[in-house]
Amino acid sequence: MDHVERCAWFFRGTLVRVAVRRYLPWAMVTSMLAGSLLKELSPLPESYLSNKRNVLNMYFVKVAWAWTLSLLLPFIALTNYHLTGKAGLVLRRLSTLLVGTAIWYVCTAIFSSVEHYTGSCYQSPALEGIRKEQRSKLQCHREGGFWHGFDISGHSFLLTFCALMIVEEMAVLQELKTDRSQGLHTAITSLVVALGFLTFIWVWMFLCTAVYFHDLPQKVLGTLFGLLGWYGTYGFWYLKSFSPGLPPQSSSLNLKRDSYKK
Repeated sequence: MDHVERCAWFFRGTLVRVAVRRYLPWAMVTSMLAGSLLKELSPLPESYLSNKRNVLNMYFVKVAWAWTLSLLLPFIALTNYHLTGKAGLVLRRLSTLLVGTAIWYVCTAIFSSVEHYTGSCYQSPALEGIRKEQRSKLQCHREGGFWHGFDISGHSFLLTFCALMIVEEMAVLQELKTDRSQGLHTAITSLVVALGFLTFIWVWMFLCTAVYFHDLPQKVLGTLFGLLGWYGTYGFWYLKSFSPGLPPQSSSLNLKRDSYKK
């Protein structure tokens, strides 16, 4: 068994477990609160990860939804078509990515609006000297000022939402059996490894956000938005027959199975 197969076996044995989908949300909330408490009471020394320009932040977290979208699209298409053989059902399941994109767009727009309406432009990072002539963040930055408002943590929101969405979609692997001689097996195995590593990056950077950045209320609200986006879809709407539906799996309720038969 080569390294890719070993990695795929590891991720299938961990992220695909029902217990992971059940307890990961609680684990993220707990780690966010614990990390925030550590930040307030006993801040960690500055490190490479506390620098916003570190590689993981600049090339992964900043475009977290693009990474998640680009890997989940072929994964959902290949696995769902292999199981159902119906293009219509595959397109229906792929619409979850449109829903996720809408959630990402709406939430980030809300965060931006909150920061705008609660913020002011200052002359220095120490929040000294308000510049009343600058009435927007963009204008403030163009004039060399520093905008400060209530900045809901977009990292906490997006990393929570992306990690939980990936874990939900990987549940399909419980039903999937592929022939090792087929190109399909190689493609899906590669996607499993990529999605597995991506999930660990999201969780790790979520922890880094908790211990290094933002205030507690900002992280609580960001995480809450991520949890609501996940639960509102996979925990509620996708159980309905008029929704994109959940990944086909033996542990699904009859209601979930019926949604795939229609």
